[in-house]
Amino acid sequence: MNAIAKAIDCLNEWFGRLIAPLIAVITLVVVYDIAMRFFLGRPSDWAFDVTTMLFGTHFMLMTAYGMRHHAHVEVDVLKRLLSRRGQALVELLGYLLFFTPFIIMLLIYSWTFFERSWSRSESTYGIVSIPVYPVKAVLVIAAVLILLQALAIVIRTFSELRHDEPPAEDAA
Repeated sequence: MNAIAKAIDCLNEWFGRLIAPLIAVITLVVVYDIAMRFFLGRPSDWAFDVTTMLFGTHFMLMTAYGMRHHAHVEVDVLKRLLSRRGQALVELLGYLLFFTPFIIMLLIYSWTFFERSWSRSESTYGIVSIPVYPVKAVLVIAAVLILLQALAIVIRTFSELRHDEPPAEDAA
């Protein structure tokens, strides 16, 4: 079971490292748009739509990577009062009862959202017509990656509860 968790961690680590540099592209597009506005007095027709889509893509695809590295905010005021085993049990129940069902709903609805967009060849409005369905496909991919990372966390937490030992996680 831990091999499955490690494989999922590797997948999300790889995906995170692949997607992280996208923030540099977003920055370049924003700087370009600011320069166009400042020097020519007119922003580009496409930069707003592109930066919105790229940032949404970056944000969604980095979520599982953030989960893998415990980088998300966690309110643990009550959880800290529990023993390590109690904390693991709360984490396991939280993922199984709340987080996973929500992500499954996200996956189902985002697939429908993407499918509708694809079938209609949906694109942005305005002078530059940019296809929207690739960004909506990102929602599906992100939901799958998040669900997989939740599975890895559940496997590790369950293993910790069974063996009464802290999980062995990669430092990378």
